Amino acid sequence: MAEKIVSPGVFTSEIDQSFLPAAIGEIGAAIVGPTVKGPALVPTVVSSYSEYQQIFGDSFKSGSSYFTYLTSLTAQQYLKNAGQLTVVRILEGVFGGATALVPTGSSDGVGQTHTGSALDYSANAAGSFKLNTVADGRVMNSTAGLNGFDTGVGTNNILISGSKDNLRWEVSNQNPTKGTFTLLIRQGNDSIKRKQILETWNNLSLDPNSNNYISKMIGDSYNSIAGTESEPYLEYVGNYPPKSKYVYVSDVKDTVDYLDENGSRRDNTLTGSLPGLNSGSFVGGLNGYAGFDGLGNTTGTQAYNFYDKIDANSQGFNVNVAAQGKTAYNKALNLLSNQDEYDINMILVPGVLQDVHSAVISKAIDVCEDRGDCFVIADPVVYGSTITAATGEAADYDSNYAAMYWPWVQIPDNQLGRNVFVPPSTVMGGIYSFNDTVAHPWFAPAGLNRGGIDIAVQAERKLTHSNRDELYDANVNPIATFPGQGVCAWGQKTLQKKSSALDRVNVRRLLIKLKKFIASSSRFLVFEQNNAATRRRFLNIVNPYMEQVQSNSGLNAFRVVMDESNNTPDVVDRNILYGQIFVQPTRTAEFIVLDFTVQPTGATFPE
Repeated sequence: MAEKIVSPGVFTSEIDQSFLPAAIGEIGAAIVGPTVKGPALVPTVVSSYSEYQQIFGDSFKSGSSYFTYLTSLTAQQYLKNAGQLTVVRILEGVFGGATALVPTGSSDGVGQTHTGSALDYSANAAGSFKLNTVADGRVMNSTAGLNGFDTGVGTNNILISGSKDNLRWEVSNQNPTKGTFTLLIRQGNDSIKRKQILETWNNLSLDPNSNNYISKMIGDSYNSIAGTESEPYLEYVGNYPPKSKYVYVSDVKDTVDYLDENGSRRDNTLTGSLPGLNSGSFVGGLNGYAGFDGLGNTTGTQAYNFYDKIDANSQGFNVNVAAQGKTAYNKALNLLSNQDEYDINMILVPGVLQDVHSAVISKAIDVCEDRGDCFVIADPVVYGSTITAATGEAADYDSNYAAMYWPWVQIPDNQLGRNVFVPPSTVMGGIYSFNDTVAHPWFAPAGLNRGGIDIAVQAERKLTHSNRDELYDANVNPIATFPGQGVCAWGQKTLQKKSSALDRVNVRRLLIKLKKFIASSSRFLVFEQNNAATRRRFLNIVNPYMEQVQSNSGLNAFRVVMDESNNTPDVVDRNILYGQIFVQPTRTAEFIVLDFTVQPTGATFPE
C-alpha cells in the first residue's frame, strides 16, 4: 500500500520479491540544462529537433570560438527516435525577456512611417502596444540602443545587434478605415531585401471587442516561476492563451468600438492609436548572475568550461554554488517532481557530473525515486578520469532508479564542423529512445543490436575485458569498443547494490511502463462506486494490457487480484480500492556460456 493516503488519487507501490541469495502512450524524457535561448525554468515540450532549435537555439559564439551546449547535443540524439521531449532551460539569478514598444504612426487616417528619434519606454511613450519575447536573456536584445527602435542599423536595414537567435518586428500594412494592421515577427539578422519572416499576423485590431483583438490573436499570457527553491511552481499570468511561439502582447492602447454599427469609424481620433508602418528591435533582456549572458560570455573573471574541460564549472555555471547554478537546477528538478503535471520517464542532466556536482545528481535521483515512474542516466566523472574514480562514484548510491555509464565518447558536432568529447548521458538518452522504437522499454538498451552508439567517433578509452569486468562489478555500465563494430553500451545495470530483478535497467523500465499505464487508466475510477462492477472495470483494463506486454516478451507470467479477498469490508470502509499485481519479468541473456567438449573418434554424442 502507499505510505501516505490523504487526498483522493491513484497510489502505486512496489514489493520486490525477486532478491537472490547473496553471492503505451507517448512518454518522453526531460532534459535539464543551459540553452542559447528559450523560456528559463519553464518545462517546455518539443516534438522534433527542428522545433527545439526554433525555441532553444543550437550553437553560439563565446569569445573567439563556437560551442554547442550539451543540452542541445543530448536533445538532438534523443529526438532522432523519440517523438516528445521536455526541456527545462537553466538560468540563474534575475532574468527576463526583451521588449519592444511598437509606436503609433497615424493620427489622420493615413498610414505614416515613423521618422522620430529613439523611443522612450516611460508611461508617456507614444506606444500602440508592447511586444515581449517568450525567450529570456540578453541574447534576445536585437538593438545596440536603449529603446528597441531601429536606431542601430546598417546597410539594407540590418540590425547591428541582430542575430539568428533574436527577433525584430514590422508593421507592414495598416487600414485606418477598418482599424486593422498586419504584424510580422522577423528573424533578428535578416535584411530589408531578404526578410526572414517567422510569423505573420493579419488584420489585427486594437479593439478589445473585436474577434481580431491583438491580445486574443497573439496572446498576452506567459508562465512565471514562483514559490521557493524547494517548492517552486509556475504562475500563469495574462488573460488570453499564447498563440505566438515568439512573443506575447502587453500595454495595448485599446480603441474600444473602433467601428460603429454601420461599420464606419466611430471617432477619427482613434486612428492615432494605430501602429505606424515601421520595423523595430528588442531590448531589456536580462541574463542571470555575474554578468553571465547565457552564451558563455562574462563581464567578470569566471571561466566557462565546455566539453572535456568541464569541471566544477560546467558551461558557465558553478553547479555547486547557490545563485550560480545550483539553485536553478534544484528549482528545475523540483518542478519536474510533480508527476501529475509532467509525464516523463527519464531525466537527463548532461554536463552535471557526480564527482564534482554530487548534490544535483543526488537531487535528480531523489526526484525519480519519489515519483516512482522516472529514471536517471547519471555521469560519474569528468573527462580524463580513471576506472577506479568512476567505480568509486557509483559506490555512493544504492538505487534502481539510476544508471551510470563510462567512459566519455567523441561525437561530431555538425553545427560546429568539428568533433567534441561529451559525457555518456549525452548519447545514452538517444540509445534508450532507439531501444524503445525498435523494441520496448523492457528490452535492454545495450549490446550490438540496440546499444550501438553509431554517432561515436571513438570512446575516450578502449576497454579491455578486464576493464569491463571491473566496471560492471561496481554497477558502472561499460561503453565498449569492438573492432569492426564500433562503440556501444555493454551493460545495463542500475545502481542497486543488492542482486534482484530490479538491478537491471530493462526491468526497472518495465515497472515504470506498467505503473504509468495502470495508474493513468485507473484515474478514471477515482470517485466511482467501490463495488464489484468497478473492480471488473479495473480488471478489464489491466489484464489485456498485461497480456500484451507478456506477448511482447516483457513478462514470463503475471496475476492481477482485485476482488473481495483484498477488498475486505474494513478496506472498503476506508474508501480504498485495493489491487495487487504480481509480475515475473523476463530476464535478459547477458552471460552466454558455451561448453565445447572434444571427444575421441567414434564416441557417441549425448542425446
